Amino acid sequence: MSEAAKLDRDAIWKDFHEAVNMTASAIEAHLATPESQSVGWTHDGEGEAVGHKEGRRLVEIKHKKKAELSDGDYAHMRKAVGYVHRHLAQGGPADDREHSRWRYSLMNWGHDPLKG
Repeated sequence: MSEAAKLDRDAIWKDFHEAVNMTASAIEAHLATPESQSVGWTHDGEGEAVGHKEGRRLVEIKHKKKAELSDGDYAHMRKAVGYVHRHLAQGGPADDREHSRWRYSLMNWGHDPLKG
């Protein structure tokens, strides 16, 4: 692997662990809730929302050691970071952030905006 590719992976790893602030078990617990399953966009003909499916993939990634991560894993990590940053920039609702669709959607992607 080239030095540039290694640096890129290091940057993605760092960004991912800053953006995805939930543990694998916390993501899994959230994905099992009706709130998790009630948010997000669904492809025609599919029953599972995109974000819910992405959350399951994040759990797989979080269970891996850094040396076990593939190029596909790093691409998915980058995708998750982008999603979290875009949705945090929206600011969320002014009231009842705790029980908002905005929060549930972010949590599907591994980020709890209420977590310190």
